[in-house]
Amino acid sequence: MASSSSSKLTMKLLIDTKHEKVLFAEASKAVVDFLFNLLCLPLSSVIRLLGKNDMVGCLGNLYQSVENLNESYMQPNQYKDLLLKPRATISSPEISGLLPAIDGRSTSIDNSTISLYMCPHRCYYYVTYDNTTPCPNTNHYAPGRIMNSKICLVGSTVAENAFPNKSGFVKEVVTYTVMDDLVIQPMSTISSITLLNKFNVKEVGTLQEKVVELGMTEGVNMLKASLQSKLVLTTVFLKNNKGT
Repeated sequence: MASSSSSKLTMKLLIDTKHEKVLFAEASKAVVDFLFNLLCLPLSSVIRLLGKNDMVGCLGNLYQSVENLNESYMQPNQYKDLLLKPRATISSPEISGLLPAIDGRSTSIDNSTISLYMCPHRCYYYVTYDNTTPCPNTNHYAPGRIMNSKICLVGSTVAENAFPNKSGFVKEVVTYTVMDDLVIQPMSTISSITLLNKFNVKEVGTLQEKVVELGMTEGVNMLKASLQSKLVLTTVFLKNNKGT
């Protein structure tokens, strides 16, 4: 299923109405890919998505400290954006609509924007990003020569190869069970019955199925709830929707 403003992913919840709790959900490959992809997000990207003030603990303060730090205190070859806006991978374009755009999140890198330099006297042993770097080859006939001869980077980058077929993480031959605490496993009839026994469900009449949509709001809320609670599905789809 595509994820866009006009077509959202869906997930079927099994709700214990007596205790107002989501027992588990039936989820497609795309939903599971999205949840697994959260593990690929750098901490800085998570902080930017949720906002510094909404972070539990002190990571928000750490992020703001980097923001407030004058660039003059950074090493010559380091930039604040390396910490504040790190490149974050995403497994599939299909699920990209579940999180707001993050600068540099795409796995695609334009090699034309990357500058590499070597010694102008064709010392092939070293390359650098900084065109003021002295050539470290002490055996070179012109020691101290600055590595300022620009060269071209060809081929794909490591980031581009992170997900070469853009097909996500899991196969789509089965439906997946997503627990309230985000434990995920392939679904089967036997496993569903086992789960009902685990939750000590005595009255089937108290159970309710509910299909919910996953868009950008739900995606961000699930990320936030996963950092704060072990009742992610209940928090996002029941508690957040009370009175609506």
